[in-house]
Amino acid sequence: MDYQDNDFKYYMQDTGRLYFGARYSYAELTEHEMVPFKFKSIIEHYIGKDTEPDTTLESHFYYMTPEMFSYKTYMQLKTKVKVCLLVEKKPLLGKPRMVYRNNVFPLEEFVKMNLAQKKKCGIKIQEIVLSKLAMMSFSV
Repeated sequence: MDYQDNDFKYYMQDTGRLYFGARYSYAELTEHEMVPFKFKSIIEHYIGKDTEPDTTLESHFYYMTPEMFSYKTYMQLKTKVKVCLLVEKKPLLGKPRMVYRNNVFPLEEFVKMNLAQKKKCGIKIQEIVLSKLAMMSFSV
């Protein structure tokens, strides 16, 4: 086990959103005592249709396509994907250099990016953000 993975295995919430660290696998999420029961049910009944339990959120979202049933499920949950990506920083003097910047994409926009674009941008998925209101209105 890589201890750096634990830095991206967390669950948090605020008044309007749920935040999941991208290194969690679906099996770990369903076993985690703090993860809401409704999300565990959504994983078991909907996301599990096209996803293996040992798949991490990071891997699942990186390779997700609009045809997947889990994509449609996450769209209903108003999902956003927080990523770290390489961008060119233009200094006042000297030559430009590449730096990592955080960005949050709506799921639809993130999935539209093909694998070549994701690799070119050096995308690293950090976090998955779900709407509490959307989850509350989701029928299991």
